[in-house]
Amino acid sequence: SRTLGQPWRRFVILAEGNSSQRVAEDQLVVKATGRSLRDASAKDFVVVSLRRLSEIVDDSEAGDAEVARYFDEIETEQGLRPSVESLLHVVCVVDAGATTVAHTHPESVNALLCSDRAEALAGPPIFPDQVVVIGRRALLVPYSDPGVVLAREVRGRLVDHAHQWGVPRVIYLGNHGMVALGSSAGQVLQLTEMADKVSRVLTTTLSFGNVVPMTNEST
Repeated sequence: SRTLGQPWRRFVILAEGNSSQRVAEDQLVVKATGRSLRDASAKDFVVVSLRRLSEIVDDSEAGDAEVARYFDEIETEQGLRPSVESLLHVVCVVDAGATTVAHTHPESVNALLCSDRAEALAGPPIFPDQVVVIGRRALLVPYSDPGVVLAREVRGRLVDHAHQWGVPRVIYLGNHGMVALGSSAGQVLQLTEMADKVSRVLTTTLSFGNVVPMTNEST
């Protein structure tokens, strides 16, 4: 978390972004709201129930009020309030099988996600190391308000993406940021670093002309 928050990386500032790790069958440790990745320590994280938050995402009748009530319980018990993005982390763990998740707002990535060329990030790979680290396709999700709405949107789109391309290692959130889904802290850092590189290369490429992706045979 502290590595992701290093200022020179320009992945997050202030209290942006959050990270999580599954520590038990029904337990996810996730950064508390208002805490900085840059200065994160054990005291900046809370434990939430994967089952309970997953059920809220699944329940079409549930909404922000149900999330708030559960977060009130957590805050009373643990002294900190979970990030509103906890539901997104839960979906990445429950539906995509990740054990470690990092959600950041890299400047390079958001430069594309806030443009009309955002789809280039989820298109065919443009160089070999992108395939090795991120895979053949990332998932692009149009903007949704953070919280239960975004979690449901990601959950729905994960099914179609997994059917066509397999489970994604990176999810790009339109006008928002990115999510790295991994099996370790080291892997989510590598995924975030590669997404940053891909975004920088794409931005430069688009300033010269059209993107020339790798062929299907090459990937």
